[in-house]
Amino acid sequence: MSLPYEEILDGAVTARLAPGPRHELICARLHAVIKASVANMSSTRLLAARAEVAVNASTTLRPDLALVTLATGKLWLAAEIVSSNDHRADTVVKKQIYEDIKVPRLWMIDPRYDNVEVYHASPFGLRLQGILAGREVLTEKLLPEFQLAVAELFADQSPS
Repeated sequence: MSLPYEEILDGAVTARLAPGPRHELICARLHAVIKASVANMSSTRLLAARAEVAVNASTTLRPDLALVTLATGKLWLAAEIVSSNDHRADTVVKKQIYEDIKVPRLWMIDPRYDNVEVYHASPFGLRLQGILAGREVLTEKLLPEFQLAVAELFADQSPS
């Protein structure tokens, strides 16, 4: 069972609600596929779901999925699964923080619409690369072994 948790967003302690069952199923499915994809990568580490990521003295995030470089510990891919009852922190506040820290990759995974927004860092901030849904496949060139059909990510049954 999931528990509520806290994040520190630009100095403000923000209480987050416990993620629901569908959120956790999507998170577990994403972690399993990413874990297999980074197993042979000596430069990248997958953190546990909602592990604390200290950005600076006033900000500690807990992304649903985080990949960091082993050499520096720097976050290079974050995925946030949007909760319908608690979405502003992810879709507005944390998205701006990710942009401010110039995270190279951000995935906003939205079970309300069964889609994934893919962002890449650019000199001008986060740039929307695309919104994936249905039979489209989520990939990442920096993770050559990773691919996941969006429909599979959002399927309601447990993974086999």
